[in-house]
Amino acid sequence: MNYSTEISIDLPRAEVLKKLTSVDNLKHWQAGFISAEHLSGELGQFGAKMKLQYKFGSRSMEMIETITKKDLPFNIHYSYSTRGMHNVQRNIFQENARGITKWISINEFIPTSFKMRFFLWLMPKTFKKQSLKYMTDFKNFAEQNISLANA
Repeated sequence: MNYSTEISIDLPRAEVLKKLTSVDNLKHWQAGFISAEHLSGELGQFGAKMKLQYKFGSRSMEMIETITKKDLPFNIHYSYSTRGMHNVQRNIFQENARGITKWISINEFIPTSFKMRFFLWLMPKTFKKQSLKYMTDFKNFAEQNISLANA
């Protein structure tokens, strides 16, 4: 399944990228975020791998994030692997003359188990809705310093 989402953030691209690429900021805009553990490569650079852990109610999830392309300030691409699903995410950043940044996220979800293939077929809008929620939560954190850390 492929889709794209986009959001405008009322900040210059350099400031958006500084906040977005900071591991310390994940807790402020990614609901359910528990921890990040650097696994390999130079932190924040092409090829770097990190283990991310989340908790949603009683359900825990662990995924491996890999930076697959880094051409800042224009784009950064990731792949995420978790049990049953692989996600390729291409993030593009454009800044207009007024200093507003448009973040475009192009996602491809590839199920690696029958259960996730069925879930993806049954509820495809759930994935896009979750992506847009993360982007909106980031926008609120970046622009207004609204954090989910203590929510």
